[in-house]
Amino acid sequence: MLLTWLDVLRMARIANLPPDQKVTKTDAEWQAQLTPEQYYVTRQHGTERPFSSEMCSLFEPGLYACVCCGTLLFDAGEKFESGTGWPSFTQPIKENAIAYHEDNSYGMSRVETLCNTCDAHLGHVFPDGPPPSGLRYCMNAVALKKSKGDAV
Repeated sequence: MLLTWLDVLRMARIANLPPDQKVTKTDAEWQAQLTPEQYYVTRQHGTERPFSSEMCSLFEPGLYACVCCGTLLFDAGEKFESGTGWPSFTQPIKENAIAYHEDNSYGMSRVETLCNTCDAHLGHVFPDGPPPSGLRYCMNAVALKKSKGDAV
């Protein structure tokens, strides 16, 4: 199924799909596992500087997983150059891979994306992506890791 902006808004406002599994760790466990920047972005809802990662310009086949729990999130076939300075995708690998939350911080109205397995902050999704979905998942590169697995 192809997710649309209306699907994203419905999940953000009403209910996210249940994840396949849940990973829960203490704050100390996350800090021990992650680099300071990964911890800041994924656990404290931070944002990395735009254009700070080579991941933006990598378009090789493969899969992208959550840096915290390893859950597969995106297929490189859905990656595109958005010009924003962050890796961008049009669709998650599965409908329930991502959780959505309304984010009205900093005077903006956005939809935050989190790993649905471990609640890691990934970035935001916007309705200005390419067809056919029109979605742009604007992800923090430090929240992702390239998996050695093949594209699905």
